[in-house]
Amino acid sequence: MFNLLKKRFSEILEKISNKGIITEKNIKVTLREIRKSLLEADVALSVVKKFIHNVKKKSLGKKFNTSLTPGQEFIKIIKHELIQKLGNDDNTLKFSKKPPSIYLIVGLQGMGKTTSIGKIGQLLHKQYKKKVLNVTTDTYRFAAVKQLELLSLQTQIDFFLFKENNDPKEIAINSIKYAIKKSYDVVLIDTSGRLHTDQKMMLELQDIYKTINPTETLLVVDSMLGQDVTNIAERFSTLVNITGIILTKMDSDTKGGVALSIKELTQKPIKFVGNGEKLDAIEIFNSQKIANRILGMEDIFSLIKEIENKIILPKQKINNLKKKFDLNDFLIYVNQVRNTGGLAYLIKKLPINKTISQLSNTINDKELNNFVAIINSMTKIEKKNPNIIKNSRKHRIALGSGLNVQSVNKLLKQFDIVKKMVEKVKKIGLSQSIKNLFF
Repeated sequence: MFNLLKKRFSEILEKISNKGIITEKNIKVTLREIRKSLLEADVALSVVKKFIHNVKKKSLGKKFNTSLTPGQEFIKIIKHELIQKLGNDDNTLKFSKKPPSIYLIVGLQGMGKTTSIGKIGQLLHKQYKKKVLNVTTDTYRFAAVKQLELLSLQTQIDFFLFKENNDPKEIAINSIKYAIKKSYDVVLIDTSGRLHTDQKMMLELQDIYKTINPTETLLVVDSMLGQDVTNIAERFSTLVNITGIILTKMDSDTKGGVALSIKELTQKPIKFVGNGEKLDAIEIFNSQKIANRILGMEDIFSLIKEIENKIILPKQKINNLKKKFDLNDFLIYVNQVRNTGGLAYLIKKLPINKTISQLSNTINDKELNNFVAIINSMTKIEKKNPNIIKNSRKHRIALGSGLNVQSVNKLLKQFDIVKKMVEKVKKIGLSQSIKNLFF
């Protein structure tokens, strides 16, 4: 998902992220490359133009935050604009105050409507603890009835069986009556796939819509459709009130142009994103998460969360950060890094820039193991006061750890570096310290 944009943005922003000075020339060159990348990803021209205009307007003459480099501040502006284009709305489903909440799912044939209902039903049941009823009004395609019935069985969601020869509107009405009687929280109603140019079928959909007055009407769109999605959304919107978009097959769309264009072009929020064939391969749309993914930051944020969970000192140790940082504290950090999977694992999750390249060349997992052996060969006094470790002590420690004096010197040098980092963490926090390395 967004592989092309992610690759191109990483290359472009790498050049500018650590610049101490941002000039008009820097901005123009960078925006020219971004414009080209967005167009290559099939983002609509009108959307690209507005995006570039907004970033340029906010960047030129801006006084940058002193805690970030100008390059990093510029990337923040780009991220903010990406979020605006993707839609910074509340993308969660609206639930009716008086159950059941009724969701009408519409779209062209072959967009993935039926599969999406199976996925959403399971998500609402698991995450929101809702009692869900799946319904199909597709009387034109017998396979559609069987498909939703099977999906409902697989996801353990109830399926509404209707009598033969019922028309779509009657099925919808009867299913809602049944849902009220049986105290369902949610009714998901599938509709026949229809061309937006087919007047008869579109009027049938309008009739169903007016009769059941759904809580939300969601348009299912294949992310591979391209810019024709605008015409489709406009036609459906003239007959029914589309309240949101479900983007399917996002795992197959390496470009991601539709996701970046659709909110701006249709003024409808993206509610869900389907990203695979499995029934749990759907997520509530989150514009910030998608922007992070495009900018290559998603791995960093997941890493920060992991580090905060695994490389945070116990409460008593956090309190002790006020005291002098010593080799006992350093040993705890080293062991916690090893527990996450080691440096190789952590570095793999980070975007490669000069800082990370230098880090991976300076220290590795073997060195971490050496550090543990060296510290364990020290006395309690040496661990608390590393400054007393001179030549004679270094020789004794090297001998005890089975290493050489150069390895002991390397440990002490790395300890000094980490000690300075800890001082910074005390001031601005661990998360911000890591973020400042990249953006």
